[in-house]
Amino acid sequence: MLYVIHCANHPELTYRGGQGPIVHLEADLHRVIAWANGESRRWAFSLSNAGATYAQFRSEVGQLDEVDWPAVAALDFRAAEVKEGKQAEFLVHESFPWELVARIGVISQGMAQQVANAIHGAAHRPRIEIRQDWYY
Repeated sequence: MLYVIHCANHPELTYRGGQGPIVHLEADLHRVIAWANGESRRWAFSLSNAGATYAQFRSEVGQLDEVDWPAVAALDFRAAEVKEGKQAEFLVHESFPWELVARIGVISQGMAQQVANAIHGAAHRPRIEIRQDWYY
């Protein structure tokens, strides 16, 4: 999706503001699963784009090895099989607690400052990092 936002040429995309304002929220997968299980909150992960009609879903920790982790980590995802695997997604039903966010990745110092200002008074303030390698 970030690539689609970066290209800004998809006919169904109404947002055309570029990737600069996009922030990435990172959480520890196992902490999220433990929280979700404790709250009886449904969770699942897909092995490819979760919105695709052919997507396969899993909901057991023991099935995490079915994710194509090399594809997820790949920086060059032009090959079809890598592109599919890179789009694996982790989903939590309804909502996600802010307190589980461990890190916020941003593209620039300016965006880091905006995020710092936005969470200034919050009880939970995840670390903010400039992660240009998370963007195109």
